[in-house]
Amino acid sequence: MARRESTTHWNGGLNSGTGAITLDSSNTARFDVTFPRRVGEPEGTTSPEELIAAAQSSCLAMNLAGVLEKENLTPKTIDIAAAVTVEAADGGLSISTVDITLRADVDGVDADRFGQLAAAAKDTCPVSRALAGTTISMDAALAS
Repeated sequence: MARRESTTHWNGGLNSGTGAITLDSSNTARFDVTFPRRVGEPEGTTSPEELIAAAQSSCLAMNLAGVLEKENLTPKTIDIAAAVTVEAADGGLSISTVDITLRADVDGVDADRFGQLAAAAKDTCPVSRALAGTTISMDAALAS
């Protein structure tokens, strides 16, 4: 159906080098990356993990809207925060967890049913599926 493309240009070694990520399909953004900023404070640069967090939160928001609509529910708002944790593992790095906080304002559904629908949305989200080897936790609730 859809194919999206991005490129990265890298100069130098791991710790002293720098790179730039370009979102080629949309041509909407260019992001600087460095390894020290990846594992330390970002200081104006992004990381693969931050981009995964963005992909997870945006994908889940769209997927939840679709799951709700199939139940004849229309969300007023959906707010999702995703935090991706990267840790040292096996001589390199590994994404160990994705922690999601989801809040939504949806009329006509109780908290229990909303929790079931949110879990279904998480489990069928394409990004969640792509991260199947990673622990993905979610705190989902209706907005008060």
